[in-house]
Amino acid sequence: MNCSIVIRAYNEEKHIGRLLEGIQHQTANDVEVILVDSGSSDSTVSIAESFGAKTVHIPPQEFTFGRSLNLGIRAALNEFIVIASAHVYPVYPDWLASLLHSFEDHEVALAYGKQRAPESAKFSEQQIFHQWYPDISKPRQETAFCNNANTAIRRSLWEKHPYDETLTGLEDLAWAKWAKEQGYDIAYMAEAEIIHVHNETPRGVFNRYRREAMAFKRIYPESHFSVYDFLRLTTMNILSDLRHAAHEGVLWKTIASIFWFRFMQFHGTRMGYRESGLLTPQLRETFYYARERKPKDGGKRDVEPIRYN
Repeated sequence: MNCSIVIRAYNEEKHIGRLLEGIQHQTANDVEVILVDSGSSDSTVSIAESFGAKTVHIPPQEFTFGRSLNLGIRAALNEFIVIASAHVYPVYPDWLASLLHSFEDHEVALAYGKQRAPESAKFSEQQIFHQWYPDISKPRQETAFCNNANTAIRRSLWEKHPYDETLTGLEDLAWAKWAKEQGYDIAYMAEAEIIHVHNETPRGVFNRYRREAMAFKRIYPESHFSVYDFLRLTTMNILSDLRHAAHEGVLWKTIASIFWFRFMQFHGTRMGYRESGLLTPQLRETFYYARERKPKDGGKRDVEPIRYN
């Protein structure tokens, strides 16, 4: 299957080269790459263009996650659109093939893949990736959960329903919710694995979860997040992280970041909601609840990973 890859970027010169190198190693042929740049002042655009990417520009003052995606997809030539963050890179050469394989089922509107954090990431961030992206694929997922750092959609469906340009985040969830309401399926493909690089400050973590909570409230107006939720979920996830860190022998190295990361995560979420009540149960579990997971090598494959320069 041919595909177009849409990459949103702003000053990503440290990361985008590795993503583009990984794309060159893919088994999929005839891949179009479109960079949607929102005013980078570094060499992001020149690096992308050196790999043959087509560049679409969006003024920073007009940027929203949904609007930048709509611009990129509008410029794409293929039916299957892969969406990737500029600070991710694929682990295996069949990343694209694994994502696109889902569309052999004509009922699938969206497929998304596994994400893992680099070893340098905060321990709690690593735990979240294990929580949200298990090692087992699910071709027909019950919820609308997905993530546009590593997703593919059908352009023909996007033409019927573009991304919401007014949301502060979670434009992926809103689109997937619409697709589910139309009777389509969401596929999770664990084999389509990428590494997602985050290196946020405490303030950055707070802001990310705050804007996502604001968007979640827009998508699900009936949802709420109380002070009790904040206290319970912060405590529960800190204890889970501490237990896993102790088991992995990294407790003292990670203990400080575990406390501030989880506090900022749920403090940001609470500020985004500013009301009390309950979240949609299935999505609450997907987004917030810690759960048991396999050891780190639980998702190893027989496919040789890409060897980056």
